[in-house]
Amino acid sequence: MSETGMRNGRAWIILAISTAAQSASSVIIASGAFLIPALNDPNGGYQLTLAAAGTVAAMTTAGLMLTLVLWGLLVDRAGERVTLMIGLSAGAAAMSAPLLHQVVRGEGIEASGPVALAGILLAGGMAAGSANAASGRLVIGWFPVHRRGTAMGIRQMAQPLGVATAAVSIPTVAALHGVAVALAIPALLSLLAAAATALWVTDPQRPSRTSPNFSELRKHPYARHTGLLRIHASAVLLVIPQFTIWSFALVWLMTEREWSAFTAGLLVGAIQLAGAGGRVAAGAWSDRIGSRTTPIRIIAVTAAVTMGALAFTDLRGMSIAIVLLVAAGVITVADNGVAFTAAAEIAGPFWGGRVLSIHNTAQNAVAAAVPPAFGATITAVGFPATFALAAVFALLAAPVVPSAIGART
Repeated sequence: MSETGMRNGRAWIILAISTAAQSASSVIIASGAFLIPALNDPNGGYQLTLAAAGTVAAMTTAGLMLTLVLWGLLVDRAGERVTLMIGLSAGAAAMSAPLLHQVVRGEGIEASGPVALAGILLAGGMAAGSANAASGRLVIGWFPVHRRGTAMGIRQMAQPLGVATAAVSIPTVAALHGVAVALAIPALLSLLAAAATALWVTDPQRPSRTSPNFSELRKHPYARHTGLLRIHASAVLLVIPQFTIWSFALVWLMTEREWSAFTAGLLVGAIQLAGAGGRVAAGAWSDRIGSRTTPIRIIAVTAAVTMGALAFTDLRGMSIAIVLLVAAGVITVADNGVAFTAAAEIAGPFWGGRVLSIHNTAQNAVAAAVPPAFGATITAVGFPATFALAAVFALLAAPVVPSAIGART
């Protein structure tokens, strides 16, 4: 096999491991939310109010946001492999702590109260942030420009796959065997990903000091006209319709369309899986046309039109609103991988970790604000007006997208 063929084969192996690492981290982040039924169970070990259970569950996301930029700095200084190994191992240790406590002390973690569990989930979330920057940088470093969009789209499938894994395992195991055993699931997945990283991951080569463009690549990516801030801003605006659908599709189907929780859950799960495929398709599209920004802009306009149509058909009580909900759920997430790729290409090999972490932190901050803000909006003015408001944010994103980016890879 030629050297090029060997590199291509290795790139796909590293993509698979990067996706697995990101999926394991996504399971950690999602585990908090899927523990809420066990925490809120009046006959369970915690018996928390829904508000208190939600606060404990939010600790994984809080930990993620606290450390994302620090993990990005470590990626840029120490490399992707080391960062992944440290973060995944720390995540496995944190999430296995309740089970170890149960084995050693002979009592469940419930005896230590909700504060102890909140601390464990916070630590797990802090560790999970390592995969966000490191796995993305691995993909950018190992794949050539004409394949990066597709590869990053595949890597971006990790989030819905991780959420789906958590959804089908964490609540059931927690109900049957307790919180400690449920949290052993993300611990095991993180441990397996850490082992795979140690065995098969190699950092991509970075330009040496003798390279003709070394000085240019070392420059601060925000200090030049690269379009990076506009990529961040457009991605943040598009998070709003995305999380409007993710947060309220289930309750809309159940309250406005009178679907059962089971049937509505099946459709929401199908939307998640279709959205994962949409990310790959958008990435492949950007590779084929040689532009990251054109697909993002078209996706923004299409998302605005779809959300607007959803608002109108819901107001009129039309059945096609359900079809538009599915379409909106796929379209509003399609830009994620392309925008992530664009940000990484602008950042270059020496700033990628920090830039991708900043990108994720901004998106997560806005995403966290969507459920309470738009929940209040739904209460005040109803679903149609809320969907229309989300459409406005998608429309605002279109002119923010730069016409081109100053890629440095």
